[in-house]
Amino acid sequence: MQASQPGSYDETAAVGQAAASALTDLVIITGFSGAGKSTAMAAFEDEGYFCVDNLPSEMIRSLVELFMHEGSKVARAAVVSDVRLGSYFEGLAEILDGLRAAGLRHRVLFLEADEQTLLTRYKETRRRHPLAPTGSVADGIVRERRLLAPLRTRADVVIDTGGLTAAMLRRKLADELLPSRTPGRLAVTFQSFGFKYGPARDPDLLLDVRFLPNPHYEPELRALTGRDQRIVDFVNTGGALDAFYERLHPLLDYLLPQYLTEGKAHLVVAIGCTGGHHRSVAIAEHLAERYADGGDYLVEVSHRDIERPH
Repeated sequence: MQASQPGSYDETAAVGQAAASALTDLVIITGFSGAGKSTAMAAFEDEGYFCVDNLPSEMIRSLVELFMHEGSKVARAAVVSDVRLGSYFEGLAEILDGLRAAGLRHRVLFLEADEQTLLTRYKETRRRHPLAPTGSVADGIVRERRLLAPLRTRADVVIDTGGLTAAMLRRKLADELLPSRTPGRLAVTFQSFGFKYGPARDPDLLLDVRFLPNPHYEPELRALTGRDQRIVDFVNTGGALDAFYERLHPLLDYLLPQYLTEGKAHLVVAIGCTGGHHRSVAIAEHLAERYADGGDYLVEVSHRDIERPH
């Protein structure tokens, strides 16, 4: 059999038509370096997708054919293909067009972020940009933007990850691309943050707990976090924290099932104090423990600002 040339999709079409029911969902993840593709792939892997990272565009067709072989048990797959592959990345747009023409069910996820966000992430990780290994990251981003333009127009879902934590990105992916995730259970993220570093991004519920006693002004407590029992005890001075929980618990006990009944899959409860080290952390930890105990919810806790200087 003569090998297919780039731009020729007869074999793909034949395979896709013959066994379209074998591979029911193929997600192709691409986008900017530093925009969160690794996090996205991990989210799909956690949902049972067969995942391949750093796959040359031409091999996407071969992978599809492999999954279509008799005996293959892969029904859902996610692959990442991006500029790290150099010349092997070229032609992805044509591959996508060919898959669409073949009638193979697939979705394209494109992740992006503004230039300043990408620069900051590269600075934090001290990584080199794949398109500018010896030059500036900014130059690499400019080159990458030109290369990715044709792919962005072909994307089924475009997500701007600027300002999103990994947990928030996973939640957004679940809302937009994984609607069937664990039916009947609500995933709840309790997130602490500090107002001094900006508001929480896109929470469903926001609690401002700056009215509670602040350990920051106690020298022996300042370096601790809300994970320490001494912080919890201080915040509960005069029973202030207990009184808060007496009112908060019934509210959440009522609201969480209501959100689930309305079909919501994921809920973010943001708890903010001044610096995001003490009060909000203690409360987020407490709520996560409380609502994880019964097994009724998929609970995650995150602390946006806990690593920032006190």
